[in-house]
Amino acid sequence: MRLYDTLTRTLRDLRPLDGKAFRFYCCGPTVYGPAHIGNFRTFVTQDVLRRALETSGMPTCHVRNITDVDDKTIRDSQKAGQSLENFTQHWTEMFHADCEKLGLLEPHIEPSAVAHIPQQVAMIETLVAKGHAYASDDGSVYFKIASYPDYGKLSRLDERELDLGKTQNQRANADEYGKDSLSDFVLWKASRPEDGENFWPSPWGNGRPGWHLECSAMIQEYLGDSFDLHSGGVDLVFPHHENEIAQSACACGGHFAAHWFHITHLLVDGGKMSKSLKNMFTLADLEEKGFTAMEVRYVLLGAHYRKPLNFTLESLHAAREALQKLSKLAHQLAAKVGGEFSLTEISFGPFDAAWQSLNQDLNVPGALGGLFTGLRDAAGYEGKQAAAALAGMNRMLRALGLVLPSVELAEVAEVPQEVREVAEARWQARAAKDWAQSDLLRQNLLEKGWLMKDGKEGYTLEPT
Repeated sequence: MRLYDTLTRTLRDLRPLDGKAFRFYCCGPTVYGPAHIGNFRTFVTQDVLRRALETSGMPTCHVRNITDVDDKTIRDSQKAGQSLENFTQHWTEMFHADCEKLGLLEPHIEPSAVAHIPQQVAMIETLVAKGHAYASDDGSVYFKIASYPDYGKLSRLDERELDLGKTQNQRANADEYGKDSLSDFVLWKASRPEDGENFWPSPWGNGRPGWHLECSAMIQEYLGDSFDLHSGGVDLVFPHHENEIAQSACACGGHFAAHWFHITHLLVDGGKMSKSLKNMFTLADLEEKGFTAMEVRYVLLGAHYRKPLNFTLESLHAAREALQKLSKLAHQLAAKVGGEFSLTEISFGPFDAAWQSLNQDLNVPGALGGLFTGLRDAAGYEGKQAAAALAGMNRMLRALGLVLPSVELAEVAEVPQEVREVAEARWQARAAKDWAQSDLLRQNLLEKGWLMKDGKEGYTLEPT
């Protein structure tokens, strides 16, 4: 597999450093509320990467953390009048339930920040001893950016318009800060009254780790000084991942991550997600609207990971139709097998183009297109040839993490040709701005038991 590397800005082969298992780390959720579809775009894409590697025969070691202590978890647990442990446990369990519905493989290791505070304190002690960190008067500890000349290589800070002169006397005490803020960042935050009982002892007094530190400490614990790949949303490149590199390089040495894999953000109806717009959809929100988790997964896979994905409710209708069509074609192929066959050769057969797409920079849209093409190419297969094609299709479905709906559902949703012709006529009338004819044909479709939903690029049909 070849995959784009954020650090070098090139496509590079993925090979395990130890020649055995591909070891990778993914920044996990901050558990202070339900994960939204923007979060899950990243997690679903990472899941496909792991599935593709394992489908190729490469063993993996997948580590994904749980952030259960930071500014947001403490703030919201205090507002809820709950202990930090009970508050974050609730949201962790909900996250796991959503992951299961979406077909995400469980990580091999899922460490939490709170459970690894001793490791984080030890890393800070090392950084202080080596001159890369210093304590402030209030008992907080900061990383000294000026002590690490390579700071900024991942995010190409030297290509951005930043006032580097502010670095010497500016400190960022918040866990998250602006993308154009270059400051010594906090490693240990001194306890404050608003934190309540959420503090731990350290050589610098009571407090808790800064957000950036947890990943470095847990990576060192489970993957060592050098490992194969680090992944997260593109919004984490700076400052989070930049700070991780600095901490780990200065405390532990080694090469840290050999490859950086970032997933681009998700848009909703062409704009950013926000609470004020009420478009920060969760899986539960979409299930309440009648969609399945697998339909959501299909949409989240619908754009290349390095391009923004525009999520719409119309795209969920299109995903439903695509999955149903795949199910029917797969059922037709299975019906032609006609017996049991011993297949000694493992191949993708007519789905080889889909597999090759997946291995070229994780081109999932190309792989999905290859699924349909492969099923159409296999339409005339019989017997052993059909059995081999069916095996190849199942391997591709597992690599994508897709579970097709039952064939009964696919057959129920089959759109009659007469209905399709009326829908196409209405679409043409709408394009010609013949609104009267468009309304008339829409009513005709409703009388036939079908609802036509218009999108920017096309339409979908659903039984009423």
